Amino acid sequence: MTEWKECKISDIGTVVGGATPSTKNKKNYENGDIPWITPKDLSTFYGRYIKCGERNITKEGFDSCSTRLLPKNSVLFSSRAPIGYVAIAENEMCTNQGFKSVIPNKNIDSLFLYYLLKFNKDKIESMGSGTTFKEISGNTMKNIKVCIPSDIKGQKKIAEILGNIDDKIEKNREINNNLAA
Repeated sequence: MTEWKECKISDIGTVVGGATPSTKNKKNYENGDIPWITPKDLSTFYGRYIKCGERNITKEGFDSCSTRLLPKNSVLFSSRAPIGYVAIAENEMCTNQGFKSVIPNKNIDSLFLYYLLKFNKDKIESMGSGTTFKEISGNTMKNIKVCIPSDIKGQKKIAEILGNIDDKIEKNREINNNLAA
């Protein structure tokens, strides 16, 4: 039996925000080759792993703002407008300021972290603040308490079971889309 422990998000990974290069400078986007994700990109995304969004940014755009290059297997979590879209980076990428992504520590399975954040979406959303629209701050995200299996084997087992179910759902969605076409 796997032992579980309570910890904070900051104990299992590094919470990272994003940023947006100025849209007034076309050089920040034209012919860009750095994948850059916004919450809008996830609004119609149904998979678990994402490669790129609607737009890429250039090196100049990257250097012009405080976005960070997230490593492969980082878990993207939209922190506003709306709170709770989740995806796993299939490759290195950046996000805009609408994310508080988590770069998992070496003892945390990224697919497990994906499901953990999805499971805790309502809890995280309830901790948002703001008058125009709710947002989760980096500090709030870091301090959210969660329960996880203490060893990575237990995490991988849970992620495998949930992943198999999602594989079937994605296959059915693909079949339905093909039939509709």
